[in-house]
Amino acid sequence: MKIARYKWALVALLWVVALLNYLDRQVIFSVFPLLETELHVTSLQLGLLGTAFLWVYGILSPFGGWVADRFGRRRVILFSLGIWSAVTWLTGHSRSYGELAAARGLMGISEACYLPAALALIADYHGESTRARAVGLHQSGLYVGIAMGGIGGGWMGEHFGWRAAFFVLGAIGLVYALGLWPTLREAPLRNAPGYQADSAPFAGSLGGLWKSGAFRHLVFVNSLASLAYWCVYTWLALHLFERFHMSLAGAGFSSTFYIQAASFGGILFGGWLADRWSLNHLRGRVWAQTIGLGAAGPFLFLVGFTDTQWVLLPCLVLFGLGRGFFDCNLMPVLCQIVSPGLRATAYGVLNLTSCIVGGAMAAAGGALKDTIGLGGAIELSGAMLIVAAASMSGIRLPAQRGAHV
Repeated sequence: MKIARYKWALVALLWVVALLNYLDRQVIFSVFPLLETELHVTSLQLGLLGTAFLWVYGILSPFGGWVADRFGRRRVILFSLGIWSAVTWLTGHSRSYGELAAARGLMGISEACYLPAALALIADYHGESTRARAVGLHQSGLYVGIAMGGIGGGWMGEHFGWRAAFFVLGAIGLVYALGLWPTLREAPLRNAPGYQADSAPFAGSLGGLWKSGAFRHLVFVNSLASLAYWCVYTWLALHLFERFHMSLAGAGFSSTFYIQAASFGGILFGGWLADRWSLNHLRGRVWAQTIGLGAAGPFLFLVGFTDTQWVLLPCLVLFGLGRGFFDCNLMPVLCQIVSPGLRATAYGVLNLTSCIVGGAMAAAGGALKDTIGLGGAIELSGAMLIVAAASMSGIRLPAQRGAHV
């Protein structure tokens, strides 16, 4: 298959992996009420389940990205998918809170390698004219995974118990990993004249990245966005369950479907717009991200504030639309800042910082629930996105394309 065709086939192949990646990690949040009943856990302990995954996942992400930069994206992707699918299956066998928390930590280890390697591989195949759309389409797999985790997890929990979803998802992932083995290819870019894989030791690669002011700025903005996102991922379903008296399945659906469907539209339009802008304007992708965060913040604030479903649902949609603008351009902006041989490592650092703060917010949401309430925590998250938008607008990119760290 020619490269022009395979680069889009690659996005399709990895879309399924992205779906499984977020479906496997997200499904647990939709069965929180069942875990409370069966395992007798507190709200803080539920929040710590999100934290256990995120912190392990985040801490290991830079190393996973570095391994992908040094030894190839393909191997890392296949290894990660196989291991986390096995861990997902084992999660269904957990008999205590301790076992469940340990399984979440193991899932964090196994999933840490995937996203930096996958996005770097897509960026290797796609240039400036298609990069945001390709990354955005891959990102839509994450969104669908979140939505299916909320909808399917709640439905399966009500009908078959919370364990069934983990058994089914683990088996599907293992089968898909076997099918992906002969079809996934390394990018020709790695063999092209002038390409230099990162040869520095792990600490040296991190040090080189951190010298870039633009990279540090992007890390800060992405961390603020992650604080907001993970509050929504972890606690929105429970907030809707309690404030709007929705059923378990209804809360899982409303907390995921509207946001993810709108985010899908956001990545398609935001990716197309940023690809066009970037051909003539160095800061075109930055503008798209600033617009996205600036729109998402106020509407997320209203999600936490309102008591009316007629206000809630449009705000969920508009929040998701803005989030799509930001997400589909994160790797493309990173490609303007760092060299091709450091892309996976750099994205791993973004994962590290965003997961550390996101995990803190997942746990803090449980504590804030007893003080300002989940609505207040979501309002605070909206305010963080507004600050992130203001900061993103001031990021300084290298004066010329290709002037990477």
